[in-house]
Amino acid sequence: MLIQGKPSTTIWPDPDGEGVFILDQTRLPHVVAPVLLRDLGDAAKAIKDMWVRGAPLIGVTAAYGVALAMRQEAADAFLHRAVEVLRATRPTAVNLNWALARMLAFLGQMPEELRRDAALVMAKKMAADDIACNEAIGEHGLALIRAAREKRGGAPVRILTHCNAGWLATVDWGTATAPIYKAQAAGVDLHVFVDETRPRNQGASLTAFELGQQNVPHTLIVDNAGGHLMQQGEVDLVIVGADRIAANGDACNKIGTYLKALAAKDCGVPFYVAAPVSTFDFSLTEGRLIPIEERAQEEVTYISGAAANGEVVTVLLAPKTTPARNPGFDVTPARLVSGIVTEKGVFAADKEALAALNSAK
Repeated sequence: MLIQGKPSTTIWPDPDGEGVFILDQTRLPHVVAPVLLRDLGDAAKAIKDMWVRGAPLIGVTAAYGVALAMRQEAADAFLHRAVEVLRATRPTAVNLNWALARMLAFLGQMPEELRRDAALVMAKKMAADDIACNEAIGEHGLALIRAAREKRGGAPVRILTHCNAGWLATVDWGTATAPIYKAQAAGVDLHVFVDETRPRNQGASLTAFELGQQNVPHTLIVDNAGGHLMQQGEVDLVIVGADRIAANGDACNKIGTYLKALAAKDCGVPFYVAAPVSTFDFSLTEGRLIPIEERAQEEVTYISGAAANGEVVTVLLAPKTTPARNPGFDVTPARLVSGIVTEKGVFAADKEALAALNSAK
């Protein structure tokens, strides 16, 4: 996708071979700041401190993290240590474990002297695969947007998103936004309502940023406005991403997604989850088994933004002595999900349909 009119991705190898570049997403939308990751510690910090975020991008960054580790030392013990260090960074996004398992299986069967170059080749392949996967999600989701346009008699399709499941959460295209970008390219008129997504405001800072860069019509709304807009008939469909999906179709996504799904169900608005097959955790029978990350309370009690002079500052919102809880995710039951959009097609959110997807992958 585009940043300042130039095609961009969220992660790319340094042409000089010094490491891997990422976009520091904690500084967006006010500062576009590439950061060079040089070693395993840098990659782990980038994931843990949310310089990169979004399940697919976390997985690819972890793959590059293993490749950076193999530049330091290629012995079996260090390979396994690198995997464990990266695995400990974020507990909820299943793509992290998926990517690490793939790298470990690939590198574990080859001589140590080949691992340095082979690890980078595999990480690059996983990045390219992610782009292709998300573009395919876009094609399948485009059909849903076209159907909504027909129902609207050709009027612009109004889509609600939550958090950021855009290209900034992947290598390119995004998951929930890929159908939007495909629709834009196909000449389908649409308008996106962007949830701010407290407490880290990924909707306000990231989704709004990338939609603006791509010239997609959009409006930022506070988190609690979505249900009202649905009641007023101003939303035609909801598309969100996911960090982990259980075998029965329960979908874990950024905190607040469950409330949007409840409102959509009550208002008769289709609610779709867009995610690659790698986001499914078929070892979990239902969503209540998904580990939910509890993040620092300061994310709730403080907020960052640009001051009038352009300086990015952090300010306290709550009384200093007020404690806060900060669960990062919630689980939307499969009964509230109209369908799951994957690179393989759109599937019903039930264990029978998803079992067929699992057997075919």
